[in-house]
Amino acid sequence: MTTSSHPLLLLLVSLSLILTVYLYTYPIVHGCGFSQPSKSSNEAAPFRLLALGDPQLEGDSSVLRFDNGYLPSFEELQQKLSTADSLWQQISITRHAISRLSSAIGRILASYRKRLDLWGNDYYLGHIYRTVQWVTRPTHVTVLGDLLGSQWINDEEFGNRGQRYWQRVFKGSQKIKGEEMEGIHVETLSKDTRWEQKIINIAGNHDIGYAGDMNQERIRRFGETFGKVNWETRFTLPSSEVNGVRSSVPELRLIILNSLNLDAPAADPGLQRESYKFINDAIMASRPVEDRTAATILLTHLPLHKEAGICVDAPFFDFYPDEEGSGVKEQNHLSYDASKGILEGIFGMSRRHDAPGRGLGRNGVILTGHDHEGCDVYHHIPTATAQESRSWKAERWDTAMRLQNRTLPGIREITVRSMMGSFGGNAGLLSAWFDNESSEWSFEYSTCSVGTQHIWWSIHVLDIATLCLLLFVIADKLLAYVTFSSITTSLQSRHGKRSKHVSPESGNEYSEALTTGKFNHSGPSSGVIQRRQTSHT
Repeated sequence: MTTSSHPLLLLLVSLSLILTVYLYTYPIVHGCGFSQPSKSSNEAAPFRLLALGDPQLEGDSSVLRFDNGYLPSFEELQQKLSTADSLWQQISITRHAISRLSSAIGRILASYRKRLDLWGNDYYLGHIYRTVQWVTRPTHVTVLGDLLGSQWINDEEFGNRGQRYWQRVFKGSQKIKGEEMEGIHVETLSKDTRWEQKIINIAGNHDIGYAGDMNQERIRRFGETFGKVNWETRFTLPSSEVNGVRSSVPELRLIILNSLNLDAPAADPGLQRESYKFINDAIMASRPVEDRTAATILLTHLPLHKEAGICVDAPFFDFYPDEEGSGVKEQNHLSYDASKGILEGIFGMSRRHDAPGRGLGRNGVILTGHDHEGCDVYHHIPTATAQESRSWKAERWDTAMRLQNRTLPGIREITVRSMMGSFGGNAGLLSAWFDNESSEWSFEYSTCSVGTQHIWWSIHVLDIATLCLLLFVIADKLLAYVTFSSITTSLQSRHGKRSKHVSPESGNEYSEALTTGKFNHSGPSSGVIQRRQTSHT
């Protein structure tokens, strides 16, 4: 290795260190973090939700399996050549075999590239989860649907992708136990720190299908691998965090809802009835709408209805043909009626001012997925002359500040941008705390992005190249050292052999004679000294 390569190595090592530190601390570099209740103190919000959208793990369905025999058979080629009628036919058979071989090699290389891409994508998504979790320290984590890339895969492939989900992407995390999703589970917020490692999985259309193709089997396998599609849990504040005397303890309610079969027609009406029964049960078990000490966080996959132009995805529905059941095949949003049912049912809001709680409904926030670009809106009922003609409208959150007051019903819906690489590897950070001054819950939301998957790949490729070059330089130095040591040892060995012809006593006498000028002429060496002296006379 020449010395001219050392500046290049120094540059690569420096660049690699800087970029690697950035990649593994990017939330710190970008200032990502959960909002705090008070800017004057470092007190963290008691509820901090890391929200991840639509990872959509692809699978081995697009990867070739070599046990299916993709290379041409040599025995088959040999048999065809031996039975050919002419030389030209043999040439044609050979050319066809070469073409098949070239095509097979191309498919095999593409298959290995796909395997590498799947492997890298899993660890890219896992890097987002682990890095943001390590830096921001959330109390809870949710994935808002489309955990996998297709609802049409068989059970074996579903299991394979589920295993990758838990062992690669969310390695070290835990699935929520079945008993924790039964009934209404109530516990003190932050008491069970295991929630930091648990994943609240929401069912998406690529996991269980839309209403027109959802069935019991898909619900079953999703439940076994990721958890129930409809359930709720509640958290109350520790008494030490509540000032003053109140009639009820502040409560934060998480509702996990399968919204994919709320619209009709549905392939399985029984599953649709289960979803609506769950909503009705949640409404009946809610605190009164006048109780502002309680708040609801709704986690579901499909965004609520909004007019075209508000978000990237406009309202869209597609249906199966009549011979296939005419069910919902695809949709971008919930219908207006289904959305209205959630806003006025789960959140208890009303267009009537004489309704309980003046129609303001329950406090809370809605988190959804599905729209990969993400969106942030405020659903409200605008003022109109005729009260009965008023209808729900959505407006972008950043322009709806004038609408957020205590005289009109409204609620924020955050569609979390996808964590996939093509959408910047996004993560959402929702903070919630109880404001003692207003005696109700407050919510704040922010995002954190690592960048596309190409950044992750490039930095790791640079790290590998730098490490290889560094090892090569070290090996080159060691080789040079070993070679130098070998030469030095060889020279010393040869010098030692020449010294063996003169005894130590003779060497000492000779040194003394050179000093005094008196030589001993007896012995074999006298002749040599005499000849040297004679030559000078």
